Amino acid sequence: MIQVRGLTRRFGDTTVVDDVSFEVPPGQLTGFVGGNGAGKTTTMRMVMGLLGLHGGEVLWDDRPITDADRRRFGYMPEERGLYPKQKVLDQLVYLGELGGLAAGDARRTAQRALERFGLADRAGDRVEKLSLGNQQRVQIIAALLGEPQALVLDEPFSGLDPSAVDSMVDLLREETARGVPVLFSSHQLDLVEQLCDRLVVLRAGRVVAQGTVEELRSRGPARLRLVVDRDAGWVRDVRGLHVVDVDGPVAVVELAERPSPAADHADVRRALLTEGLARGEVVELAEVRTPLAEIYREVTA
Repeated sequence: MIQVRGLTRRFGDTTVVDDVSFEVPPGQLTGFVGGNGAGKTTTMRMVMGLLGLHGGEVLWDDRPITDADRRRFGYMPEERGLYPKQKVLDQLVYLGELGGLAAGDARRTAQRALERFGLADRAGDRVEKLSLGNQQRVQIIAALLGEPQALVLDEPFSGLDPSAVDSMVDLLREETARGVPVLFSSHQLDLVEQLCDRLVVLRAGRVVAQGTVEELRSRGPARLRLVVDRDAGWVRDVRGLHVVDVDGPVAVVELAERPSPAADHADVRRALLTEGLARGEVVELAEVRTPLAEIYREVTA
């Protein structure tokens, strides 16, 4: 497990990471999201020991992390670190050896990964001859060489086409299946919502929300969609409800006030069914799942 405790980093008089704390549990994908300048990349660089700390600490399994620990991490920087003049396979073998693999093992592992990403026929090409998307694929392969004990990936899906995204997702799932903690940043909130076990949301260098997607959803209003067999305008008169929208027989509502964290969809459902069934047939009553993008806007506003 990667444990971040009170990380702080300043550049001059500007604090860019301010008392940031979170955990990346084993076998889970933890999404790191926030706007440009929120402090994601700086935090990742501190986790990897590439930037000094002005406060806080990074732990690995409840003890201070060491350089030896970090050498067994797979790291993918935001600014790609490939050698443009070197051939793809030769470079991957070299990077694998730096990570502790024997040359033969590094070559076999790299060749399998290149095949998986559809790059087997480009193994002898110089990196600079590849498209930016294919360079991204090579960088991902480099981070995954040598069975890393943790992964820290800064925008790993940037520039990938849908098939490469699918391959990347499969690879990450394989890593978490063997217990690897994975921290990755992304601006693609729909993908983060689909993949992540946990989320950490940064704004202006501070953590403003963290937890599972469902835990973050529970912070917001409990909304339900009601369909009845006549006009649904009567929902405006139901005490304790706020009407988000009414369109003929369809209404979207939420609790006007949330008296406690336990007040949820059951309270909304109870109020609607009591009144709705008294007035006529309730055709449908279903939860409205709040998109992650809306949750993100709310916590970073």
